Amino acid sequence: MKKIKDYIICFINGFCMSLADSVPGVSGGTVAFILGFYDKFIASLDDLFRGTWEKKKEALKYLGKLVIGWIVGMILAVLFLANLFDKYIYELSSLFLGFIILAIPIVIKEEKENLKGNYKNIFFAIIGALVVIMITYLNRVAGSNFNIDNFNLGTIIYTFLAAMVAISAMILPGVSGSTILLIFGIYIPIITKIKLFLNFDFSVLPILIVFGLGIIFGIVFFTKLVRKCLEKRRSATVYAILGMMVASLYSIVMGPTTLDIPREFLTLETFNFWYFLLGCIIILGLEGLKNFLTKTN
Repeated sequence: MKKIKDYIICFINGFCMSLADSVPGVSGGTVAFILGFYDKFIASLDDLFRGTWEKKKEALKYLGKLVIGWIVGMILAVLFLANLFDKYIYELSSLFLGFIILAIPIVIKEEKENLKGNYKNIFFAIIGALVVIMITYLNRVAGSNFNIDNFNLGTIIYTFLAAMVAISAMILPGVSGSTILLIFGIYIPIITKIKLFLNFDFSVLPILIVFGLGIIFGIVFFTKLVRKCLEKRRSATVYAILGMMVASLYSIVMGPTTLDIPREFLTLETFNFWYFLLGCIIILGLEGLKNFLTKTN
């Protein structure tokens, strides 16, 4: 029974992460932090590449279960959710605002022991917020999509570096890897290639392999840093993460401007209260589910 619960928890965690990762302006790392498995997620990624043989096996078991949910969520996002962004971007943006706004006090409650009395670390919250704001601003002025159809050395290097930077950002709560891909101009091209691959067009496989290798290298180099920060400077790191989460509200508001056919940013007129409320309810539901599964585990 315990193993079944573990599989269910990991599937839900991976599924929710992938839905967030697929949306520009929202981070899978934020979901991991809210649902309380961020530390284990980062530690497992690090152990997979640097740990002892026993730790590698444990990490592989955990990440394998997480990946199943992530893959299911990402396939659904690529096949169905992407089309909703064009039609219902303001409703979805309102939903994600509710998601993040309610998530922030939950994170503060979970980390109150590391936050209380360490108010000098608010400086790191400001730094975290500025990083997200700068990334969002760069996304608005980044320009058109990069052409990855010409498979040459320049395209290979560019795609590899974009993937490496994007996965590094995706791991951090508040920083969207999808937004990084938008800045590099390959978000739409990569999503298109994935769709073609899912429709058994294997001509896109070489560029997707390059993209995948960039992701692996990004994980190898970045997870060690994040893990050390959480272990050695947790208070400062949590403050930085909270700053990123607060600033991600700005990223979500500006989300409509990052569409393939840009639209106006979210305003009071285009804000949808009911979807905002739904986002709040989803967070409360996820928090309740996490508490229930933890108590019965």
